[in-house]
Amino acid sequence: MSIDGYLDDAADQRLLLSNDADFDRVDAVRAGCDAILVGATTVRQDNPRLLVRSPERRAERVAQGLHPTPLKVTLTSSCELDPGARFFAVGDVDKLVYCATPSLGRAVARLGAVATVVDGGHPVDLCRVSADLHRRGVRRLMVEGGGSMHTQFLTAGLVDELQLVVAPFFVGDSRAPRFVGDGAFPWGPKRRAVLAEVRQIDDVVLLRYQLSDRFSAA
Repeated sequence: MSIDGYLDDAADQRLLLSNDADFDRVDAVRAGCDAILVGATTVRQDNPRLLVRSPERRAERVAQGLHPTPLKVTLTSSCELDPGARFFAVGDVDKLVYCATPSLGRAVARLGAVATVVDGGHPVDLCRVSADLHRRGVRRLMVEGGGSMHTQFLTAGLVDELQLVVAPFFVGDSRAPRFVGDGAFPWGPKRRAVLAEVRQIDDVVLLRYQLSDRFSAA
């Protein structure tokens, strides 16, 4: 995020907050996860591939009997998703779409050929989603964004670790998306998160916070 807490600016073109060294760090984190989750808005606006980029890391995963890149996961209420988006079209790995119950039939018709569509409840219930992912063998889930997903997972108390990278500039535009929205967060003045690491990565700073007893220092 920017110094003033934004994930992007209000322009049509995506703002790159990080640098090459941190993008490589994120790639290493991806390679160590079982699944990567983003919200439907991120799929629509950013059109991410959500792949492990490093050939060496992909080869290492294959040597461990894993897919070259982790499972891809998204959540949607309306199922307004393009089956041709890179989330679905790129990468030889399973894709899961958890949709709200009223949209299930439409989601299967629209996305059933490119993803596994799962009833996520009405509204989509993150505890239900997390339990289903666990049944599918997901032990380490990386929630990449966007701000709505960050807010929902954090306020639900489902986060073990927060990796927050601060970019050295201000956005200064209230129309832009923030890192999180309003919500009743479990961590506040009476229950402070544990700062586990501070690391400078070229011109950005990584802050790692422990948010549960399941936190891994690795």
